[in-house]
Amino acid sequence: MANVTPRTLSGFMELLPAQQQQFEKIAEVLRRVYSLYGFTPLDTPIIESSDVLLAKGGGETEKQIYRFQKGDSDLSLRFDLTVPLAKYVAMHYSELSFPFRRFQIGKVYRGERAQRGRFREFYQADIDVIGDGKLSIMNEAEIPSIIYRVFNELGLKRFVIRVNNRKILNGFYALLGLSEKSGDVMRTVDKLDKIGAEKVKAILCEDFGVSEENADDILKFIAIKGTNSEVLGALEAYRGKNETFDLGLDELREVCRYLAAFGVPEENFRVDLTIARGLDYYTGTVYETTMLDYPEIGAICAGGRYDNLAGYYTDKELPGVGVAIGLTRLFFVLDDCGLLNNELNTAPADALVIPMTDDLSAAIECASALRESGVRAQVYFEDKKFKQKITYASKTGIPYAVFLGEDEIKSGTVAVKDLSTGRQETVPAGSAAEYIKAKLGERFTGSIITEG
Repeated sequence: MANVTPRTLSGFMELLPAQQQQFEKIAEVLRRVYSLYGFTPLDTPIIESSDVLLAKGGGETEKQIYRFQKGDSDLSLRFDLTVPLAKYVAMHYSELSFPFRRFQIGKVYRGERAQRGRFREFYQADIDVIGDGKLSIMNEAEIPSIIYRVFNELGLKRFVIRVNNRKILNGFYALLGLSEKSGDVMRTVDKLDKIGAEKVKAILCEDFGVSEENADDILKFIAIKGTNSEVLGALEAYRGKNETFDLGLDELREVCRYLAAFGVPEENFRVDLTIARGLDYYTGTVYETTMLDYPEIGAICAGGRYDNLAGYYTDKELPGVGVAIGLTRLFFVLDDCGLLNNELNTAPADALVIPMTDDLSAAIECASALRESGVRAQVYFEDKKFKQKITYASKTGIPYAVFLGEDEIKSGTVAVKDLSTGRQETVPAGSAAEYIKAKLGERFTGSIITEG
């Protein structure tokens, strides 16, 4: 029987051990920061019934979804973590306390064309707040402030959170008589950064029957630029013409005001009228976060307000607001651009205990004691030459080797060798853990991301 060539499907990421450790460090920061703000962890199934998952999908969503039959069941892989959340809240409404704040880090699937920085299977890291009947707009300002903290704790400084409100867009399109086409228009405008103004105009006119005059008005409107106060001031010229527009402008003003109150510098958030979000369920504030030095990558974090998503599962009003970090994309960009701090410890263990006697009991006890003190320890059990044992530690990046021979066992000591410098010291066995932790603290410093 011929061997099958091992391969990974296009659009699916597999990492080598050191890279996986870097990925996990980023995820750990997300979990810790999300927890600091009172979000509870949640997990939902990867596979759902298609009618449940597509209840409010539509548009681009249905084109990208992985859908299949299993017996008589029509099933789909989740394309985001927000729709399953809406289902979850509707199912467990009577068992939850509101506002319900959850975070989830998990894989999602989209059958789009795989390309640089875009994957078919990827991790998202979401936070959402769900209200019962009403939900304060303060949540719409707090959510991006949490993202600001996450990125700062990772070491990422050169980014901007772009903010808009779909009510403003819906109101403006209503003024142009385009209410029935507003969804198509917004999805097209959302591609402006990728395809440019000329192609956007062509799609609006040729595919959706928008007049050239209206297309020009749309492009002129979304091109309003300046400081946040200047953009908001320019939007005031449209006030009083449409109730939905006015409400959206009031909401956008309040979000910007409180973003500043939450401590987000203006250089890190910007009012941007091109932001609409492609998914159909957003109804108010919308966000996209991009890296200033790598705009071609697109959004690495996005989300917004949705008022009607759970309405497809329940008659109760359960408005929500949330944001998702494209964790796989973010990691790819950071790695591809050389922004990950390779000086951090990415080894599977802090210390490799190498027995120097036939009896392994002392080595096992030593490793157990190190673990009890918080040092990640591995015992090398294999019958190899000494050089091969050291080579193993070096190849896996384990920073310290701990030797236990007859002399060490008799004297109650261990020999600890720094594998990067070759320096070796003998320390009391009971002090080995604190010695190694102190050395680790001196050697591995800095943030996960280094922007130079």
